[in-house]
Amino acid sequence: MAWIYVSEEQELQEGNMVSVYPLGVNTVIARVNGTVYAVAGKCLHMACPLFMGTLDSYILTCPCHDWRFDIRDGRFLDAPELSLKTYPTKTENGKIYIDFN
Repeated sequence: MAWIYVSEEQELQEGNMVSVYPLGVNTVIARVNGTVYAVAGKCLHMACPLFMGTLDSYILTCPCHDWRFDIRDGRFLDAPELSLKTYPTKTENGKIYIDFN
């Protein structure tokens, strides 16, 4: 695995999400119940920026057309055959890393 540093752990509070661009890849990271998740930063429908949406527990809602995704697996709730790309994460020494392999 090739872990890429994306953020300080303290910058991502519980129940919040932020946009990061490791290696130029638009990505949203979110912390829910102490776990950090990472998903593609653009909605599948018209590429709206997901970091501008809302996060309610594990559900990330797109700000443009209210498409809802589960951040744990990227699944689109209204059509489970569609999903956002997700990335493994880890925290180590106060830093958040994503694996893009």
